[in-house]
Amino acid sequence: MERDTIKEMIVVEGKNDTHTLRRSFTCDTIETNGSAISERTLEKIRFALSRRGVIVFTDPDYPGEKIRKTIDRYVPGCKHAFLAKDAAIDYRRNKIGIEHANQGDLREALMAAKSSFVEHEGIHSVEEITKEELIHLGLIAGSSAKQKRERLGDELNIGYTNGKQLYKRLKQFRVTKEEFQRAAEKVEKELRS
Repeated sequence: MERDTIKEMIVVEGKNDTHTLRRSFTCDTIETNGSAISERTLEKIRFALSRRGVIVFTDPDYPGEKIRKTIDRYVPGCKHAFLAKDAAIDYRRNKIGIEHANQGDLREALMAAKSSFVEHEGIHSVEEITKEELIHLGLIAGSSAKQKRERLGDELNIGYTNGKQLYKRLKQFRVTKEEFQRAAEKVEKELRS
């Protein structure tokens, strides 16, 4: 079976992630070795972005999110791949990480990688989704808000967020109102059945 080739450099947290990805793909990685990313690692990421492009692919947990935010702040313009939390759990050892995911889930996440958008003053390329809409749809506050956000994040390939982050991430990845509404309707239907 032929392996997929990923042309962009993939930023991962550690060696286990690199080994897991290389078993399934022809790819190159940059390892952050934890959430305290060094200036040297950020320079590697900047250089890789200018030459090949970069996909940030960190664990679906707090340290992974911290790494994403740091990279987005210092190296804007990278793509981001998100893996659903339940696809990254090793239940036997109660651990979460990219290295525990299967090839199909890894491939799906990498193929759905989206570019982060750094908003420039006065530039708005998509109709904005308002916080009021998020509240109205029960994505911020309410008994099932967390579950809805988790499913919406999976559906839109933007990862799980808390209520405050959801608004920002929708803007960050330029999710259109149409994409958002279609995904929100699908999530609502799933949760009702």
